[in-house]
Amino acid sequence: MSGHDSLAEFLAPGIIPEDVPQFFPLFEARAQIAAMIALFRGGDEEVLVRLVVLREIGLRADAPDWSPRELESHFAFFATAKLNTVLSRLREHELLLWNAEQRVYRLSSAGRMMLAALSNLLSFSTEQDGELGFYAAQIAAGSAVGKLSPEALAHLLARLAELESEFEQAITSGSEFRLRSAQNKLESVQQWMNKANEVMKNLGADGFPDDASWRLAQEIGNRQSRLDRMSSIFQRELAAIARQQVHLSQGGLSSSELAGWLKNLTLDELADLAKNQLAITPETTFLLPDVMLDNTEEFFEREQPNKRVSILPSPAEIEYIHDMPIEPPPQLAALTRMLQALQQNISVADAVVGGDFSSASYRLSLLTFIGEQNVDPDLAQLAALPLTLRWSDELSTVNRNEVATLSHGEIILEQGNTE
Repeated sequence: MSGHDSLAEFLAPGIIPEDVPQFFPLFEARAQIAAMIALFRGGDEEVLVRLVVLREIGLRADAPDWSPRELESHFAFFATAKLNTVLSRLREHELLLWNAEQRVYRLSSAGRMMLAALSNLLSFSTEQDGELGFYAAQIAAGSAVGKLSPEALAHLLARLAELESEFEQAITSGSEFRLRSAQNKLESVQQWMNKANEVMKNLGADGFPDDASWRLAQEIGNRQSRLDRMSSIFQRELAAIARQQVHLSQGGLSSSELAGWLKNLTLDELADLAKNQLAITPETTFLLPDVMLDNTEEFFEREQPNKRVSILPSPAEIEYIHDMPIEPPPQLAALTRMLQALQQNISVADAVVGGDFSSASYRLSLLTFIGEQNVDPDLAQLAALPLTLRWSDELSTVNRNEVATLSHGEIILEQGNTE
């Protein structure tokens, strides 16, 4: 049975592979796909051995020809019979070429292309969140040789959309832990986003080959702009959570700190901690979503004579204390007074740096509320100040009060406020 006959088994009746446009580019690259299949078909161990042999042969750039004796010596850690089997398979699928006259092996063009693509992939595999860098490298390389593929732009756009959705879900959840995790994720991908942004700027200067690439590039720019604004949103949400934290007694311990401590305990430690603390252990019921939807109406209508009712244990004897009013941090009032007295523009570093790193971080988070409409009463006076924040992509060197560098920004006095 031919390859097309086998492929037709996957298609609807009356459809032939040549009529499906999605197969056209794959048919044209049949030789390269066959080389990839030959390289990666089989068990994991076989694939790894083939890759080791092929990569070592390709790395000797000054002398690309290998004699059988050189191969046996270089790969002495392989069994001779297994090495010959690998070399035979690579020759059979034309990843390796055999020169019968000179009796030497040489890497084929297809084999070198496979290694080049694999090398590019491996160089980003060890980097944290390096997929954005890989996509940017593909776009830059394709553009440099006039082979920019809309597929590479689409992959970058799709990854940015996934990140934006992930960050929006963290913000919607209102969970401090998810927000901090998303904030750390954004910081780890920021360097790759900056590199991708530089690549897209260079592409825009040279022009795009078609309208589809231009539209994809515009959407990539929009996504990157929205992701860049996520940092200030995270700071604002975390600041709001910090103001709403419940403090236990008068020791300064917050519910978030308690939850963070509990998350670091193992299951056995949690079980020991809860031992003899609950009079009734809640019973967890697991339901599949589709089953739950199918049986919702029946669940509410049928009688449940044996329904279990769980009650909370009687309260333990505790010492009641009077709630103490929470005073706003002194940094808020001091920052507001300083900004009210401004007579000229001032850099963000001069406004927030002072004391220690924690104080500077808090004052920096407060700046995000300037110009906001719906804020807490404690922040209303700061938010109403006639000021504007202007940021740039550069970093300013500070090196004082535990702050080494800070994003370069300026607090601008609006018109009519300089008198």
